[in-house]
Amino acid sequence: MSAAVLGAIQAGGRSTRFGSPKALARVGGERIIDRAIRAVSAVTPELVLIANDPALAAAVTLPSRADAWPETGALGGIGTALLWAAERGNDGILAVACDMPFLSPELMAALVSRSLGADGERPDVVIPESGSRRSVEPLCAWYSVRCLPALRTALDRGDYRMIAFHEDVRVHRVSLADVRRYGDPERLFLNVNTPGEHERAEQLAESLP
Repeated sequence: MSAAVLGAIQAGGRSTRFGSPKALARVGGERIIDRAIRAVSAVTPELVLIANDPALAAAVTLPSRADAWPETGALGGIGTALLWAAERGNDGILAVACDMPFLSPELMAALVSRSLGADGERPDVVIPESGSRRSVEPLCAWYSVRCLPALRTALDRGDYRMIAFHEDVRVHRVSLADVRRYGDPERLFLNVNTPGEHERAEQLAESLP
């Protein structure tokens, strides 16, 4: 859809609750990370991987980098991808977690489309709402490279929350009602962090047409 967008697969976690690299676990006969890659590649041909584990990076055929801000969680991974996008001349990133097996290509396209804004004002973040405790899904979102200064400031002050910089940028939230047009949010944003969630994902995959 747009080469101005860099697809950034976030795989910096340690998979401690899963017991092995969760990104390489299979759901419906396909590695979870490959399912995520397929969803994002429907939107942009330019994809990269943010991964701290060299073995994981070697198992995935994408250009990869480790976190530029170690031990800062997923926020540092988003920052790393934004730095990479800025170097390449991309406008922004479509960031998704490596452990989401049911991402919707149509939702991915909608996030990028809304990044173009309306009435001449473009958002810096396009993020879908969900039923999660945060009410939004920061690891299934579009981020402009314009977020970098605010994100750096959050990291510098030691605030590693995924929404730590949102008050300092323009954020467009895709309403939960709109998200439901693309599927059940509980399925779309399912993270496979534990063996129990892996079992649930397999059951969901079997029930899909």
